[in-house]
Amino acid sequence: MKKTISKMNKWFLSIALAICALVINPTNSQAQCGIENNAFQGGEFLAYDLYFNWKFVWLKVGSASMSTVKSVYKGQEAYRTSLITRGNDKLDGVFVMRDTLLSYCDKDLNPLYHRKGSLEGKRYYIDELWYSYPYNNCHVKMHRVDADGAVHWKEKEYKDCVYDMMSIFLRARNFDASNMKVGDVIPMPITDAKRLSNSWLKFQGKETYKIDGTKEKFRCLVFSFIEHDDGKNNELIRFYVTDDANHIPVRLDLFLSFGSAKVFLKSYKGVKNPITSKIK
Repeated sequence: MKKTISKMNKWFLSIALAICALVINPTNSQAQCGIENNAFQGGEFLAYDLYFNWKFVWLKVGSASMSTVKSVYKGQEAYRTSLITRGNDKLDGVFVMRDTLLSYCDKDLNPLYHRKGSLEGKRYYIDELWYSYPYNNCHVKMHRVDADGAVHWKEKEYKDCVYDMMSIFLRARNFDASNMKVGDVIPMPITDAKRLSNSWLKFQGKETYKIDGTKEKFRCLVFSFIEHDDGKNNELIRFYVTDDANHIPVRLDLFLSFGSAKVFLKSYKGVKNPITSKIK
């Protein structure tokens, strides 16, 4: 059970993972890694429930919340986004899950800083990333504290733009899917303090989704998050975002080697645009 919940939590965050963005504009010397933000504003709050299929029964095992506010990072205007996941009381008796992700991006959604603190059972580790953009490259300073207390520092510089789990989420919400065709792919290079993953989004089309326990029904765009690992392409997550200017993730299906998990939108407030995808 502990191994199951740990892996499920990893994939959930990886999306946050991923979900729900495409070019960069640097800070200071400003590299071309930014994207115009039309999808969200400061003051947005999204809440989710997390379920896991355990022995053919869907169990609610936790919750997640994401908030975005206007802030300042090293003297410049920025968006501060945080994602918090928590196992419920019943799960705590078996496995403690406490994760907090923090991200700063400038107004054009260039990533500036990312931190992930993760407690899984008795195992706690920290990832930190600092971004800069010298000579139109993307430079990343990385700091990791392993569960055994070992500390790692390294720096890498890329000619192309790279992102973390939080900044790619904000970026993806600003994709224009109006001209996309089923099967189209969008590269999404995501890094943490250990490695850069070869991953991308694949457009799967449109579907209608109804939030359980409510009368709210939405027209959605459907994407798959795919990672290339060990010579194979693996679909890790399929997610549904509202087919309007907000691109709010309302459902996530996580495909795991040991089972499956789902994440459902529970509530939302402070969205920037009219929710025109809602079906009355």
